[in-house]
Amino acid sequence: MADEPHALSVAGADGVPLSGEQSGQGPAIVLLHGLTATRRYVVMGSRALQRSGHRVIAYDARGHGRSDPAPERAYGYEHLARDLLAVLDAAGIERAVLAGASMGAHTAVRVALEQPERVAALALVTPAYEPDSPRTHEELVRWDALARGLREGGVEGFVRAYDLATVPPAWRETVERVLRQRLAAHEHPDAVADALEVVPRSRPFEDMAQLARIAVPTVVVASRDEADPGHPLAVGERYARAIPGAQLVVEQEGVGGHPNPSPIAWQGARLSGVIAELTARAGLGR
Repeated sequence: MADEPHALSVAGADGVPLSGEQSGQGPAIVLLHGLTATRRYVVMGSRALQRSGHRVIAYDARGHGRSDPAPERAYGYEHLARDLLAVLDAAGIERAVLAGASMGAHTAVRVALEQPERVAALALVTPAYEPDSPRTHEELVRWDALARGLREGGVEGFVRAYDLATVPPAWRETVERVLRQRLAAHEHPDAVADALEVVPRSRPFEDMAQLARIAVPTVVVASRDEADPGHPLAVGERYARAIPGAQLVVEQEGVGGHPNPSPIAWQGARLSGVIAELTARAGLGR
């Protein structure tokens, strides 16, 4: 069947072997996952994009999933962006819709700024990077604690360092389950620990004003802080204001005392629908 995945092996920046897959036919969409995730954790395994007539390419970032570790802890955004361009070249794609979550969103923005001719549209899911607000010492200490927990205690060590007590009770079980699932999917956990120390210290771009240069259709998918305080809604709103014509998509607020619904970023099929609508808006529909 057209939507069945086929393996894609790519030599990324510095020759780092990257593990990926492609499936479906139609306009090309590249999925870019977040820090500590794998290629499954953008649309959560949904095949809706393939079924609606799109070619989907997804790959594990260096050091993550089945991709190899980087030499000399080379996990900065300059390397991640070059990896993305290598994937586009290997797949024979001139221009693609880039759909990235968190670290993947920041990587997509960097490529859109440096190589705009390779980008047809952008779906930026829960961006968290703010160039005007550098990471505080306390934030970096927390990232380092997660890295240390993963190195010394594996998945359990990471979960302990994550401190689930800070997660609202309504979402705690879901967050813990997803953390365990995605951390267990890495073949090189020490490499993920290295990335945990390097990525938060890296800068995908220097100034929010640079986002005004993005001239392709863009949607920013943000989450409310109750469910995902690590990716503040205010940051997503800033991206949507800074990028000309960008659309902001957020789950509705709960009403009548009911909690907010699950974030759109956590709903693979619904997020796929947002990405498909963006692709059509870019003139790349079926």
